[in-house]
Amino acid sequence: MSLMIVFGICALVGFFLIILFMLPRSSAQSVLLDEVTRQVREVKKPGSETWRSPLDVDWLAKPFTLLRRAFSTEPDPDLVRRLMLAGYRKPAHVDIFLGARLALPVALGCLVAILASTNLFLFLITLVVAFFIPDFWLNLAVKKRRERIRLSLPDGLDLLAICIEAGLGLDQGIVRVGHELRVSHPELSEELLQINFEQRAGAPRIGAWQSFAARADSESVRSFVAMLVQTDRFGTPIAKSLGNFSDTLRTQRRQKAEELAAKTTIKLIPPLVFFIFPSFGIVILVPAFITIMENLKHITD
Repeated sequence: MSLMIVFGICALVGFFLIILFMLPRSSAQSVLLDEVTRQVREVKKPGSETWRSPLDVDWLAKPFTLLRRAFSTEPDPDLVRRLMLAGYRKPAHVDIFLGARLALPVALGCLVAILASTNLFLFLITLVVAFFIPDFWLNLAVKKRRERIRLSLPDGLDLLAICIEAGLGLDQGIVRVGHELRVSHPELSEELLQINFEQRAGAPRIGAWQSFAARADSESVRSFVAMLVQTDRFGTPIAKSLGNFSDTLRTQRRQKAEELAAKTTIKLIPPLVFFIFPSFGIVILVPAFITIMENLKHITD
């Protein structure tokens, strides 16, 4: 088993050495570009600066991109779609996800080999579980984002109806709602602004709406897009349709909450049967059983 520990440590060191050699090195052109960018930032007003993450995603994904291109020129379309549903649309996100699939088994495998060097079964289980941890995280991220969009849609529709009644067109109202919801509902704001970006790039209005439904992958969003398509084709009042649809979504959300509340009675049965009732039985019956046994002992004596 000591040989396995040595092999794990060598694999971990080799993996990080490969990443180190594959990291991009700065050239004269990149240094000049950084200098120009720094000068432009210094010219900007202090109040106009926007927050940027100190971690460059493209730089982090560079070694994994080169490693992936050694096997395939294009990333997996299914993985790209799943990451898009979770809100990660950059090509670098795909390579980081694939790199996490490779790095986690190596890191956790070496850790288990060091801490539990005599347990081969635990080492193999750790490798398998570590390989699937990114997939578990991605599925959870997709579900959370879909739920947040579903919960924020009624507020966005109410605000969109107010904008349209105030005189804005549908496209201008979508842009305004996208800017207004950046703090309270960032996921919905991102999707609405993405609709505007696609239309400005030349995509038709209906196609941009249908792309929004595909990215959100929610039944309420698909119904909303279908309502917009019918309104655009038949010329019905959009503000009234938005108000009615928003009321419908809130009614569905209230009914869903009532359904979950009604299910709690059934969900409480297993804890009652397996945890609470045995405790009650022990507290109530055991003292009586002990008393009966002592009385029987006195009678037999």
